[in-house]
Amino acid sequence: MDITLLIFLLVYVAMGFGRIPWLKVDRTGAAIIGAMAMIVVGSISPKASWDSIDYSAVGMLFGLMVVSSALVVSGFYAYAARKMASLPVTPPVLLAVLTVTGGLLSAVLTNDVVVVAMTPLLVAVTLTRGLNPVPFLLGFCFAANAVSSGTLIGSPQNMIIAQGLDLSFMGFLRATAVPALASLPIVWGILVLLYRGRWTLQAPAAGAAQPAAAPVPLDVGETLKAGVVTIAVVLAFIFSDWPRELIALAAAGLLLMSRRVSSHDLLKDVDGNLLLLIMGLFVVNAAMAATGLPQMLLAEARDLGLDLNSPFTLFWVGAILSDVVSNNPAVMLLTPFLKPGADAEALGAALALGTGFSSNLIVFGSLAGIIVVEQAAAKGVKISFGEFARAGVPVTLACMVVAAGWILLLSA
Repeated sequence: MDITLLIFLLVYVAMGFGRIPWLKVDRTGAAIIGAMAMIVVGSISPKASWDSIDYSAVGMLFGLMVVSSALVVSGFYAYAARKMASLPVTPPVLLAVLTVTGGLLSAVLTNDVVVVAMTPLLVAVTLTRGLNPVPFLLGFCFAANAVSSGTLIGSPQNMIIAQGLDLSFMGFLRATAVPALASLPIVWGILVLLYRGRWTLQAPAAGAAQPAAAPVPLDVGETLKAGVVTIAVVLAFIFSDWPRELIALAAAGLLLMSRRVSSHDLLKDVDGNLLLLIMGLFVVNAAMAATGLPQMLLAEARDLGLDLNSPFTLFWVGAILSDVVSNNPAVMLLTPFLKPGADAEALGAALALGTGFSSNLIVFGSLAGIIVVEQAAAKGVKISFGEFARAGVPVTLACMVVAAGWILLLSA
């Protein structure tokens, strides 16, 4: 058990720091190396490692990534960003538009893909208008993380939660939509307060003089096709009994069969690293669970009054753990130990809202936060750890208070 525990701890150290210290190994590399190490040392058999991977969750995530990628390739995201940012409105109103748009897009499509597609475009259009890009990027990021908590298809961790607790699309929506939507005015109000008087650039940003990449032109036909498929996926999730992963994979297959868009272009925007990270963590967590240590620790914690199957407790444990190891690993650690029953919706809401809302606290709390900061830096716009936390801390605390009240109401 000692070697299994050591491998497990090293993997989650990498989840927390973003890399293995002294090595050029990122989170995905650490998860894959950890999974292989567990197999090699005999902590888990090759067959058990394959069986531990939830192919339903992975398949659904892959399918939805392809659907979102189709909107990237069709030029929809570029078109939407240009239209929104060119509106003849004041900066606070523009922030409201971008916040609502970021939240709603992320609730219907995978939030990480939306952030990847939109961040460089938002930097370019705000710099062109002479605006300070930071509040707009933070508003988009915070809304993407928070509102995506409200739907089953909003984020990878939501899909894992729904699979683990056997929640339907509408069941998940009932449990999470209200606080997710309530987060929008909170994000907007706090950012307006923090950035009053700082909407415009005092001097040209370092990246402002860099020539912008040519935007992807809008292909109306491909956009309509992707839009129809997206709507069909959501309707199928709501009204049919088909397995969700099959719905998502069928949609991906339809979009990949095109005479105008190559499959290569569609697949290049699929986050293969995230898929591998999730698969690696399934194996690492299963090997650790086989030792019996997590179950023993949970039993002792329950004796001390810390019960993960209490929605309110799960909400705060998930929130704290999410900011230590990031939200996807946190959900994957906790979900196997939940016992869904009559309160499955409350447990799902607790874990989704806890990990989703708390991920805005610091840059490394979510993949979306990392994407925004790194892509902005590549365009010459610096968002420091302190700048992110200065806005992220009050946004997170306010949203968490609202969500905590909602969880108590659901659990009553």
